[in-house]
Amino acid sequence: MTENAVHAEIPDRYRYAVVPHIMVDDAAAAIDFYRRAFGAREDFRIDAPGGGILHAEITVGRSVLMLGDAGGGEGPSAFTAPASLGGTSVALHVHVPDVDGLAERATAAGAELLQPPTDMFHGDRTAVLRDPSGHLWIFLTHVEDVPPEELARRLAAAG
Repeated sequence: MTENAVHAEIPDRYRYAVVPHIMVDDAAAAIDFYRRAFGAREDFRIDAPGGGILHAEITVGRSVLMLGDAGGGEGPSAFTAPASLGGTSVALHVHVPDVDGLAERATAAGAELLQPPTDMFHGDRTAVLRDPSGHLWIFLTHVEDVPPEELARRLAAAG
């Protein structure tokens, strides 16, 4: 049994989370990328009357993600993609069983690796990627449960 198998794959505090809804400039291409890079499964999609994707849902690991084509208009079509904003202030966290394998597959598919898989002070092996649409992804494999006192000690030691 590996050390990772001793710990919960996803810590209880993250089992139920807010479902992100991201907007991209080409939802069909994004879904294809997420399938190739992150092993996503497309659960369903609703095509927009004038073309494109009005709404789709995919699953990455055990996490559901909603997405659609950015509209740039008003009301529901006011959503914009990160590229038109010059970046994003949001990162999507997803726990996966093998962050190293995912990071390798994602970079081969065209993701930009911002931080290679690294064992972090908080008890997760973590990789940070940017997808071609400009969204930031933080993928984590839980390695160990870290008590608050030890977390504080490790954080201080990390500087």
